[in-house]
Amino acid sequence: MQEGSDPIARMALQLARLPGIGQKSAQRLAYHIAAMPLDQVKDLAAALWQGRKALRFCARCGNYTQGEYCAVCENEERHNGQICVVRDARDVAAMERMRDFRGLYHVLGGTLSPMDGVGPEDIRIKELLQRLSTEEVNEVILATNPDIEGEATAAYIARLIKPMGIKVSRISYGVPVGSDLEYADEVTLAKAMEGRREL
Repeated sequence: MQEGSDPIARMALQLARLPGIGQKSAQRLAYHIAAMPLDQVKDLAAALWQGRKALRFCARCGNYTQGEYCAVCENEERHNGQICVVRDARDVAAMERMRDFRGLYHVLGGTLSPMDGVGPEDIRIKELLQRLSTEEVNEVILATNPDIEGEATAAYIARLIKPMGIKVSRISYGVPVGSDLEYADEVTLAKAMEGRREL
């Protein structure tokens, strides 16, 4: 039977497009879905479709939201003069799990990566600088991942912000080098925030 006509192979092919799902995992998930009752499969598909359709980017920070602004930006108590700059919305979720940071976020939507053709104009650096010129900000905390791209992005942003007279700090290396924030536990993230340093 050709792959194009085999329903399990088609499901596995689509599942393998997800990050962290290899061919074997995709096939295992496809067989699991094939064994599920049809109403559960329908609920799963509906949740994915409706969830994706309902999401948009926050007009201020770039986080995922259903309305114009995300819950963090809408919370007036979070407007304390601090903006934590992260790579993507998953990192906002990771930082929020630690329940320690009480400021706002700015989601870049990626990191600088000249090898992949990603330059400053491809991520939300211009929007960050615009926020810094219109909002009352006294500290920008750079919380990009501690990998080559994250470090390069943090250094680039720090160079742009320093002349504005705003304090720029970098999260500490409580987060292991080469890892992603979304996989860090709350204690590690809390230690990284406590040990942040000015750039």
